[in-house]
Amino acid sequence: MSRKINLTKLMLSLFFDAIGMVSFVIPGIGEFSDVIWAPLSYWIMTKMYPGKTGQVSGVINFIEEAVPGLDFVPTFTLTWLYETLKEKKL
Repeated sequence: MSRKINLTKLMLSLFFDAIGMVSFVIPGIGEFSDVIWAPLSYWIMTKMYPGKTGQVSGVINFIEEAVPGLDFVPTFTLTWLYETLKEKKL
């Protein structure tokens, strides 16, 4: 995978993690936004990171978004990091 594609995925991952943290930033919409965002973020994760990595990360991301108080975990970015390090075999 080329460096440009990895950086694009990184930017998207940071963006999607920021969306997931909206419930911490804007009081009152947290639980409502998580009900919508949890399944949507699962779907996005499985499309961005196909295969077993995307499936496992999608489930972790769904749980992280669905359980109150865990929204601070940057699951998309951690998945990008895992995928990048796995490719480089570090």
